[in-house]
This record gives sequence, C-alpha cells and structure tokens, in this order.
Amino acid sequence: MQLLDGVDLGYGGIAVLQDVRLSVAPGERLALLGRSGSGKSTLLAALMDAILARDLRVALVPQDAALVPQLNALRNVLMGRLDDHSAFYNLRTLIRPRRVDRDAALDALDQVGLVPEAGRAVEGLSGGQKQRVALARALHRGGDVILGDEPLSAVDPRQAEALAKIIRGAFPTAVLALHDVAIARAFATRVIGLRNGVILFDLPVADLDAARIEALYGR
Repeated sequence: MQLLDGVDLGYGGIAVLQDVRLSVAPGERLALLGRSGSGKSTLLAALMDAILARDLRVALVPQDAALVPQLNALRNVLMGRLDDHSAFYNLRTLIRPRRVDRDAALDALDQVGLVPEAGRAVEGLSGGQKQRVALARALHRGGDVILGDEPLSAVDPRQAEALAKIIRGAFPTAVLALHDVAIARAFATRVIGLRNGVILFDLPVADLDAARIEALYGR
C-alpha cells in the first residue's frame, strides 16, 4: 500500500525529509536505519498517520515508552486496549481488571519476561524493563502493523534478538527504527537508510552490504 507519495515531512514549518515516497506491503518488515537526527522518528510519525487513515489497527512502541510512571507494569500493559472499550469499562479495568483482561496482559508480560514485575510501579523499573513493558503493551494491543521507535535500544543484544523474534511472530507487518545493524539484518525483509534528512537507500535486506553501511554511518 502506498502510504507516502511525494510529501515533505517535518515539524514547526521545517522540513526534515523531502519528497518522501514510501509503500509498505502486507507481510513486510521494514527497518529504518540511520544516526540520531536523521529523520527516523519523523518518518515513523508520518507512517502512523497514514496507516491510521486507512483504518488499520496499529500497535506503537514510542521512543520514550510513554508509560504512566505511577501505575504498575500490568496496568500499563492493559492500557494498550483502552480505545477498544468505554470509559466506564476502562476505569473498572484500571481499578480491578477482569480476569480475562488480566490474564491477557500477563501473557504479554510473560512473552517479554516481566511477569515477576507485574505489580511494580514502572517508575521503579530499569530503562530496559520499561522498554519491555512498552513492548508488552503493544503485544497486548495487537494489530495489523507495529511501529517501533528504537524499541530494543535499552536491552542487551541477546535480549534484543529474542524480542525481535517475538515482534516478528506477533505482527504480520512491522516498521521499526533500529540502531543495531545486526538486529536489522535478522529482523527485516527490507531496510531504509536515512542520513541528513535524505533517504539514502531503500532495498531488500539481502542487498545491505558493507559499502552502504559505511555510506550511512561513516564520516
């Protein structure tokens, strides 16, 4: 599906990416690569708007996790489905979750290895644990597409690889901004490289060679 067709992307009247054309086919897994400030977050935000406009269900893992610090991990995961229910249902869920909702949220936490932390306020968790709670919230939500802005940056490489496999199995289509080229190679079917506000390449992951990586990250 054609999501962006010759659009300029930015904020505050300043273009970060110009003349962006991007399609995403169902079943594709895209990795956005590039240094900080290259435009990955801007591109993800535009993709989010475009996908929602097509009435598809999106699960999001934002860069800052967007958790409620005072709530425990379980209740933060439950918030993944807030827009599926009425305000009254959601209030009851946050106070005393129904067993079916609680079990589903615990299953998501189990997938990311955080069931022992389910009752802890997220403000007391480490950065990696918070990131896993945000991922568990996305898993609990489910959807046609997952968008993630550096969703694996705060965990160690081995854990990142395991979590990437979970994402791959849970969502038919994915677009993730990643900082680890090895994880991108293992996860993605297609990679997009951004540098200085320009899409440097958009190609199958099998074509991501050393020369392109050097052009993306080198001086």
